Amino acid sequence: MTINLIKLCVGAESVEDLNESIARRLEDKRRRGLPAEQAHVTRMTPKRRDDILDGGSLFWVIKGVIECRQAILDLRPVVGEDGIRRCAIVLEPKTVLVEPRPRGPFQGWRYLKVEDAPADLGTQATDTAMPAQMRRELAELGLL
Repeated sequence: MTINLIKLCVGAESVEDLNESIARRLEDKRRRGLPAEQAHVTRMTPKRRDDILDGGSLFWVIKGVIECRQAILDLRPVVGEDGIRRCAIVLEPKTVLVEPRPRGPFQGWRYLKVEDAPADLGTQATDTAMPAQMRRELAELGLL
């Protein structure tokens, strides 16, 4: 049974910021001759690995609003320079905009059931061309 993850996107002001950060990191890896894949490293390893890898996504909360998701490609154990075991969540670099939904703060990642996840935005120009700040404000008002 597919399950998603949800996580706060620390440091990004918008989906555009997140996309620019992804592009910079991938280009840096290419320049250094490393595999050009995006991985987000987290301290805790999800126990529901098979369910996550059965089509799950990582939903990003940006400035208090769930705004986008990335498909999860793999979960890999990694050991940091400090010797502590962690989990690399390997992600599809492409972000998918979702219906904005307010979400309060939390630490780490959480499971997000498929039925509780916001739907992807359609391809209509009004869905994707609206500025991120406007989407966020309308979601906070309950208008999106």
